[in-house]
Amino acid sequence: MAVPFLLILAITLIDLPFPGSLHLGDLLIVVPVITAWYASPRLTGLVSVAAVAALVAIYVVRQSASPPQMAALIVASAFSTIARYLSKRHQREMIQVRTVSEAAQLAVLPPLPDRLGPLRLASLYLAAEDEAHIGGDLYAAVRTTTGTRLIIGDVRGKGLTAVGDAALIIGVFRDAARRQGTLPELATYLDRSVRSNTPGAIEPEQPGESFVTATILEIPDCEPVVRSVTCGHPSPLLLRANDIVPMEASHPAPPLGLAQLTKVTYHVDTFSMRADEALLLYTDGVIEARNGLGAFYPLAARLATRPHNHPAELLDRIRDDLLTYVGGRLGDDAAMIVVERQEVRKGGM
Repeated sequence: MAVPFLLILAITLIDLPFPGSLHLGDLLIVVPVITAWYASPRLTGLVSVAAVAALVAIYVVRQSASPPQMAALIVASAFSTIARYLSKRHQREMIQVRTVSEAAQLAVLPPLPDRLGPLRLASLYLAAEDEAHIGGDLYAAVRTTTGTRLIIGDVRGKGLTAVGDAALIIGVFRDAARRQGTLPELATYLDRSVRSNTPGAIEPEQPGESFVTATILEIPDCEPVVRSVTCGHPSPLLLRANDIVPMEASHPAPPLGLAQLTKVTYHVDTFSMRADEALLLYTDGVIEARNGLGAFYPLAARLATRPHNHPAELLDRIRDDLLTYVGGRLGDDAAMIVVERQEVRKGGM
């Protein structure tokens, strides 16, 4: 903070005794400009006043500063102070936006708990938009009387409408996951909710423009399996000790919200999932991320070269590798969940 004042003092003390036509006082005009790069508006204003006072002193002692020089310094000082004030106000607004965005993320899409029954979990959301923390991707997990149900999905579209749609689907899932008996019944209920209740839903006579790709899963506590219904969403990956197995749906259904376009029967696929095996759920923002050459991110191949650590550690590794692959910026939002089954101890959890 003392640097600009010391610079003004140095220029003044050097300029005053100089005879002839050498006028270092002209350099005073750069001091407020430099100060505005890093200092507060108040400090920039004080430096501007000090610079003008120094030039006045030089003018009084040497009679060398001309009115144009004085006017130029005053104008530069005023513009520097105003520009710094506007920049500071913009920074405050961005901090407020970031704070609201973080609060919205915690309200709409909070991180999943570390444990649900015999499962260890970790979740991650990567927003493509600058200063954004949430978009149209969604996930949720709910405990039932017999196990855990999860959903991961991607709402069509972007912006506030997609955020609102995602929030509504998450709320509907959390409520219905405990009440609907089977996964097909749960998928049917969610499909109807997308068509009738989402803020971005359209009139019934114009179907097909509001939908959600999703994978709905059920992991029983006492059975070493995972059951899933796939609705137009990328296949999850089962991470085993020496293998990575895509959970490819035998009869994938269309995205939620499009069931009225065709006769839909939601088929349940069952996969083995033993203790210490993990499941990776993700949205298409992960596998459709491109590097500088336009190549898609090879998620399964990248996972094959990495040990399957704790779910949170694994997500951190994938995040770092993904952002490095794309050069630090995603083209679309990306969400991921890692679920690891733990050994069930006899006599309770």
